[in-house]
Amino acid sequence: MSSSDLSHEHRVLIAMRKTLSAIIKDVTPDPGTRHPLTDSTINDIRHCFALISAREKELAEERGNYQQARPRFVDEPSDTKVVSLSSIRKVKSDNKSTEQ
Repeated sequence: MSSSDLSHEHRVLIAMRKTLSAIIKDVTPDPGTRHPLTDSTINDIRHCFALISAREKELAEERGNYQQARPRFVDEPSDTKVVSLSSIRKVKSDNKSTEQ
């Protein structure tokens, strides 16, 4: 899906999510040191991510392509069925099937 296919609102949501992610990466301290953000700020950021995700899901459902828009994992079961070419049979005009 190219950026021209996305609505203005969806592009804004993507930019907000990327910006929040970059801020978190920038302020994440080295292991063993305390982070500079307060607990309430961290909860607010989590809430923002949840709102962004919920709205992106709503927009995808409105467009009718939610299942295609969500990421797929390698080990996730697939809905597609693979059919080998050798299993396809030719149908004669008298509706009897014979293998090729």
